[in-house]
This record gives sequence, structure tokens and C-alpha cells, in this order.
Amino acid sequence: MLDTFTARYQAISSRDSRFDGRFYTAVSSTGIYCRPSCPARTPKPENVSFYGTAAAAQAAGFRACKRCRPEASPGSPDWDIRADLVGRALRLIADGVVDEGGIGALARRLAVSERHLHRQMVGEVGTGPLALARMRRAQTARMLLEATDLPVTQIAFAAGYSSVRQFNDSMMEAFGCAPRELRRRHRPAGPGADGEGDIVLRLQHRRPYADGPLVAFLAARAIGGVEEVTTDEDGRVAYRRSLRLPRRTGIATITPHPDSGFATLRLRLEDLRDLTAAVQRCRRLFDLDADPQGVDDALGGDPLLGPLVAARPGLRVPGHVDGFELAVRAVLGQQVTVKGARTLAERLVRKLGCPLAAPDGTLTHMFPSAEQVAADDLDGIGLTTARAKALRGIAQAVADGAVVLDPGADREETERGLLALPGIGPWTASYIAMRALGDPDAIPVSDLGIRQAVASLGADGDAKAVARQAEQWRPWRAYAAMHLWTHLSASAAGTKDKDKDKDQGQGRDQGRDQDAARPLASS
Repeated sequence: MLDTFTARYQAISSRDSRFDGRFYTAVSSTGIYCRPSCPARTPKPENVSFYGTAAAAQAAGFRACKRCRPEASPGSPDWDIRADLVGRALRLIADGVVDEGGIGALARRLAVSERHLHRQMVGEVGTGPLALARMRRAQTARMLLEATDLPVTQIAFAAGYSSVRQFNDSMMEAFGCAPRELRRRHRPAGPGADGEGDIVLRLQHRRPYADGPLVAFLAARAIGGVEEVTTDEDGRVAYRRSLRLPRRTGIATITPHPDSGFATLRLRLEDLRDLTAAVQRCRRLFDLDADPQGVDDALGGDPLLGPLVAARPGLRVPGHVDGFELAVRAVLGQQVTVKGARTLAERLVRKLGCPLAAPDGTLTHMFPSAEQVAADDLDGIGLTTARAKALRGIAQAVADGAVVLDPGADREETERGLLALPGIGPWTASYIAMRALGDPDAIPVSDLGIRQAVASLGADGDAKAVARQAEQWRPWRAYAAMHLWTHLSASAAGTKDKDKDKDQGQGRDQGRDQDAARPLASS
């Protein structure tokens, strides 16, 4: 729909917010660029050009609109579908790889030369990785200026600038005004914006957003000491957890406001330089960059899934803030219920998790690192010998860098690496790809819960039949899985199923050293 100038111009003429973040409108007569839903008067076609990223528009000499804040748009879902070089590079830049190690580190991670990477990115998104990283840095600085009372100098270095002069020049180029002027317009309420040292941000998303099933999914699997789901006196539900970040640790509280088009993120960070990494991980956890209209349009026409999509428009796939933690939870869930998997995870945290320097209520620990799990005998947790072997195997692979479990990973290479490990079969590999790698087309087709849901809808629940059916759901099969799990869970709750603990996410895997088919509780 967005491949032509006419289609894009029609989107901005109707101020269609569905396309915010998917492209940007630059206006030559004003020298500014906007999001498609900008309320300003629609410019004449001859004055308009379109760019795929805010950084590309800025590199072409345009500055961000002060009215619609285009740089704060949700991220483009188009790149999540793509597992190629440019898609991976964009995800890694968003995670801060360039800020931590420069363009060289990004190129090494992608196993290409810096020159080749630059050429590919300019060809695909209109600008190189350095310009994209600079825009990310400017966005971080603006968030800190508007959400905290921190000194401008401290913000400059926290955002990754090497000098205050560089900071001032960058903000003027990106937003058309100096940092202190931005702060005057959006004066924070006090230190940390809430008077308690926290940073409070609004994370925008596209509507509709079905937050209930996602929060319920996380609540059922919440590990004591690491995460929790709470409800405040106004009835608002929030998810809280500890975060392991590139430099230090933090605590995040995410409260969805689906009708308003955003989620509130409250962060308590030990090192402010971890801000953008924390924000990006929380966006992935709550799938805030998804294209709900695109997903619903694609799946809503399917005879099997259509009624489920109509019942829960805007359903999201829960991601994760730590790929290794997600992999451990998947392995711990083998052959036990969701409740049993959670119990095993809590024992692992008590044995190996690092206590937080400043506990926050019930949040007291960090989930163990790959190095900690690989080095431990894992006795006293209640694991079988085979399960302990599988955990140590995946931990060692992650610690050594043989398997990478983040959204910037090569998905095919990661799947091959996982399947080569003891106790890891196709179900586990697909589930990890779905939640840790953020692959919107990953689906554990042999999953028992998915098969039961398909059968309950009157179709053939045989694994091979489900696999054939799932081909029609590409490239959104992860969302199809979430619809089926949610349907099964709701049906079980409505009929008071005696096995209600064995809800969505039960699976079957074929680990070569284990039973040919074993039930899993997706943790």
C-alpha cells in the first residue's frame, strides 16, 4: 500500500496514524519533516518527499516538526519481518551497539565490512548507520531533557555525546532549537519527573492494542523476586521487573493505556547511559512497534482465525527483555505445568540470581546470567539430569557467543545453533525465535495448545495438518499462535477446565536425547 507516492500522499492527506513511523513526510517549503498523522495543513504534492527513517530526513537537511514530534513515532514494523542485513542492523542500532562500540562493532557483529554495511543501508533506508545512531542519541537526550531535571551537561554525556558543544549542535540540527529551549517547553515536574528519582516516559504504539491477554500471559509466568504484575487503586494494571542492562541494572514498570495509544514506562536506572537500551527492551517486551492493522487484515480473512481476530483486535506477541532468560524458562517448562515451571525458575533465581543493590518492594534479584548458569551444577533445583544438561549447554553456548539470543541475531543461524544443543528441539527453537528474537513469523506448530485450539475450532488438530494450515498465516504466524493460545486459555477459564494450569503455550518438542514427544509449559 505504501509503495507509491500517491499512496503515501493519500495517507498524509487523511492524517492516518497507522503509518506513523513507517515513513516520514519532508516539506521543502518549510524545511521540516513530519509523521503522516501531523495535524498541520497538508502540503502541496510538489513540495513533498518521503523518507523511510527520521535520520534519513534529517540527513537530507530537514528538521523535526515541533508539533507532531515525528522522531517519537513507534518504530516501523516492516523491519521486524525482515531478517536480512539491514533489518538486523537497524535492530542493533536501536539497541545501542554503535554507541557502545562504534560502527566497527556493528559491522563485526554482522560479519561484513563497514563500507559494505554503509552502502547497503544507504540503499535501503536512505542514510548510513552513523546518522541513524546520531538520531537515536538525540532522541535519548530529548527524553532526558523533558522527563528529568538533570543538568544539561550530565544529560549530554549520558546520551553518548563526547562534548557539550557536540550535544548543542546535534540538538539544533535535529530539532531546530537548543537543549535549554526544549527543556523550557516541557518543564519536568521534578527530579526524575516523579519526585522519587524515576524517569517517566510515554511509549507510543499503534492502535488497537489488546493489552489484557499480553499482561495475563506475563502474569501467569511471573517469577517471584524478578517480576510481578500489580493493580493500583484506580484499577490500572502494571507489569514490573528487574533489568540487566549493558552497564548496570534497572527496574522497569510498564502500565498500558491502550485507548490513549501509549504505555507509561517508569525506569529506575543505576546508570543513565542505559536509558535507550531499557526503553527498547520494554518496547519489545510489550510489542509496541507492531502493525496491528496489518496483522489483523492478514489474519482476519482466514476462516479459522477470523472470529478470534474480531474478538481481540490488536493482539500482541509478548517479547522479552533478555533472550537467555527466555531460553532458560522455555527449557525449565519442559514436562511441567506453567506453575511448575515458575517454581523451578524461582528456585534458580534464589540459588544463582544476584540480589539488587536497592531492592524495590518484591523485586529483589536479577535473573542469573549465562556465565552463572554454565558454571553451576544446578543441584537442589529439582531438575532431571537431562534438563540440567540442557540448561548448562545453552548457557555455555550463549556465554561463548556460539548462540546469540537478541533481535539482531541471524535467525536462521541461531535456529541451527539451538538445534545442535542437547535437549533443544524444533518447538523450543521456534518459541525462542518468537519471543527472544522477535520473529513475527515464528510458530511452534507442534505445540499441544495450538493443536488443541485448532481442534476446538473444528479443524484438524494433527501436527502436520496444523503445519499446512499455518502456511496461510505467513508472515504473521507468531500472532496466529498468540490468538490460538489466548482462545484456548479463555475457553478453559470459561469451562473451568480441570487442567487449567496447562494453558496456552503447552508444546511438544523433539529433543534428540529425550522423549520423541513431550509436553512443555512455555515459561
